[in-house]
Amino acid sequence: MHVNKGKTIAQCLADRTDYAKNPDKTNGGELISAYGCDHRTADKEFLLAQREYSLLTGRDEADGVIAYQVRQSFKPGEVSPEEAHQIGYDFASRFLKGKHAFIVCTHTDRKHIHNHILWNSVTLDCSRKFRDFLGSGRAVARLSDLICTEHQLSVIQNPRRGNNRYSTWLVNNAKPSHRETLRIVIDDALAKKPHDFDAFLSLISKAGYTVHRGKHLSFGRDGYKQRIRMDSLGEGYCEAELRAVIAGQQSHKPKKRRKITLENRPQTVIDIQAKLAAGMGEGYRRWATVENLKRMARTKLYMDEHGFSYEDMAVRKSALAAKETELSEKISQAQKRIAEINVLKTHIVNYSKTRDVYVAYRRAGYSKKFLQEHEPDIIIHKAAKKAFDELGVKKLPTVKSLQVEFADLLSEKKSAYAELKKLREELRELTVHTANYEELRDLEQRENDRQAEHDRT
Repeated sequence: MHVNKGKTIAQCLADRTDYAKNPDKTNGGELISAYGCDHRTADKEFLLAQREYSLLTGRDEADGVIAYQVRQSFKPGEVSPEEAHQIGYDFASRFLKGKHAFIVCTHTDRKHIHNHILWNSVTLDCSRKFRDFLGSGRAVARLSDLICTEHQLSVIQNPRRGNNRYSTWLVNNAKPSHRETLRIVIDDALAKKPHDFDAFLSLISKAGYTVHRGKHLSFGRDGYKQRIRMDSLGEGYCEAELRAVIAGQQSHKPKKRRKITLENRPQTVIDIQAKLAAGMGEGYRRWATVENLKRMARTKLYMDEHGFSYEDMAVRKSALAAKETELSEKISQAQKRIAEINVLKTHIVNYSKTRDVYVAYRRAGYSKKFLQEHEPDIIIHKAAKKAFDELGVKKLPTVKSLQVEFADLLSEKKSAYAELKKLREELRELTVHTANYEELRDLEQRENDRQAEHDRT
């Protein structure tokens, strides 16, 4: 980060840190941590270090880089905001080795949780600056991947720098469009070698689509705002071309598509009547009936494998829910204390560094002139005293004792996260299978009532 034209260092630092600390993006400011500074006054402390560096070295503080930033993104749905925040803090601690002040801000306003990690270009002792080195990008990626692997998260395999812009990358990796999904269904139907075009349309219907014949052949589906015309699917997918493929007159070349993966997770049964009322056709009803039988069979298999009755599942589900609450509370308390330790360590250092200046300020009778000359130091000292009061600290602990407590809490929190992740997956399975069993039980009861009514008549 350089100084922008027409702005001061103070304005540039404030702009960068204010964006990163935006409370609307950081869960009301809860997902912000700092090292070697107070995140509330980080821009002022960075500026103070820049000025001290200039005085010590004689170099212009506005010449060169004033701060650095790393943005670290995570796969949607794979990590909690708290775990992502801790990963960001671990990365900054290990990459900077305690030589630079930094702040970590975790943003949750997008589907992909991501960290903004900003550090001062000047070291804590104000004698040197961080120098970007050859291959630093690879070093950053390797360390980030290592920490994510330690947390049992996925990483990008064989990353390659392409020619696309970030916006293009987002489009290419977005959720497949309705037309792309339909083209995939058509490719699968053609792979089954239908004997004529009507058999081909029957396969499309079984996949959950309704076929509309009119001036133009089109397809509809639950959740689609409008039907998709076949002639809008692109080259190789118009009606004439597909008829020629089915007749064996030409070969079909599927359009290149993005890889789409489906999670192998249990699913609840489909409410067929609701779907029919919403406009789905007979083809969808037949497909959904078969699909529901498969989902109920998976539930029966799950119960047999685990030796569960319905009552056993209810008891297990209740126990898991209670354990989930307990683990979540444990993680929350650990995170809160970790944040307190980070703040305490920062303020203890700041308090010691600025104590002499503040004592001199008091002896000067709180002189306005003295305040103007030493305002950054006095602001930092007051912020430290205020933080001690807010945390109820009467006797300052040593930094070493806080580091030991921090390491213990971090280990406990990591273990609790791993247990919580496994527990939530089991709880989700139980919830789905419990709902499916209840639907199966109700279905059997309705069949019995219908049979009883038939016998009476």
